[in-house]
Amino acid sequence: MAKTLATRMAFGKELLKLAETHDFVVCSADTKTCGLEHFGELFPGREFTFGIAEQNLTATSAGLASCGNKVYLATFAVFASMRACEQVRTFICHTNQNVTIIGTHTGLQVGGDGATHAAIEDVSIMRAFPNMTIWQPADAISAREMAKASVEFNGPLYVRLHRNPVPDVYGEDYRFVPGKATLVKEYGRDLTIISSGILLAKALKAAEALKEQGVGVRIVDMSTIKPLDTEAVETAARETGAILTLEDATVKGGLGSAVAEYAVGHCPVPMELVGIPDRFGESGDPELIYRDCGMDEESVARRALELLKRK
Repeated sequence: MAKTLATRMAFGKELLKLAETHDFVVCSADTKTCGLEHFGELFPGREFTFGIAEQNLTATSAGLASCGNKVYLATFAVFASMRACEQVRTFICHTNQNVTIIGTHTGLQVGGDGATHAAIEDVSIMRAFPNMTIWQPADAISAREMAKASVEFNGPLYVRLHRNPVPDVYGEDYRFVPGKATLVKEYGRDLTIISSGILLAKALKAAEALKEQGVGVRIVDMSTIKPLDTEAVETAARETGAILTLEDATVKGGLGSAVAEYAVGHCPVPMELVGIPDRFGESGDPELIYRDCGMDEESVARRALELLKRK
C-alpha cells in the first residue's frame, strides 16, 4: 500500500475546498498543524491566529461559536487536550458550543518530536467530557470524508489526526458515517480486531499473517470513538467470542477501555487491549517505538493468538 497524505494534511486541504461553499471560521495556534496556514489569505476575515496561547485560543473559539459561528480550532493535540483542558471542558463542552477541535500530531507516530509532543492521553481526556464527540480517520481518504461530515456537524467535536503519511486502506468509494463502525475485512470469526486510526493498516497485516496460520479474523474500524458503536461491539462479541482492540494512544481510558466498559456489562468475552502501555512516548523511529510497545504487526498477531487461548 503506497503512502499518501498524512491525515492532518488531507483533512486541512479538504477544509480549504469546503470553505468555498460553507461558512465557518478557523482559529489556530500553530499555523502549520494541518495546512490551513493560508486560510486567512484565501478567506479574509475568517481566520484568527493566536500564536502559542492555546487557552486564549480555546476560550475565543467558544466565544465565536456562542455568536452563531461554526468554528474550527486547530493545534497540536497535546496542547488542545492538556494545556487548554479546562477551557475545552468549561467553555466548549459545558456550554455545548459548535467547535470542532482539530488535534494533530497524535500517538507514537510523532517520533522525533519527542515525549512532550506525542499526544497519547488525549482520547482518554476528551472521552471524559459530556457533549464531546470523537472521530479518528485511518488514512487520507477517510480524513477527507470526515472533513466533509464535520461541516454538517453541530456541537463539540474532537478530530484526532496524525503527523506522517500513511498507506490508504480505503478506496475512493469509502463514505464515513458518523457514529458507525466499518467492517473492513472478514477472514473468519475466530476473533475481532477493533481498531481506530492509522494502526488499521497494521491490524490488516496482522490479520493476513494470522490467516496463514489458520486463524480467521474480523477487522472493524471504530472511526467514531465517542459515542461508541455499541451494536458493532455486541455483534463482534456474540459472533466471534473474543475482541482485541488496537489504538495509537494509551490503553488507560482510550478505545479499548470504551469497548471493554460496554462489553463487560452487555456481552462479556475475553479481550486484549493493545496500545501504548503505562509509559510516555519518546524520540525515535516510530516503527521501533511501536515495536517496543508491542504494537507492530508481529506483536499484534502474537497477542491475538494468546487471546484465542482464553476463549
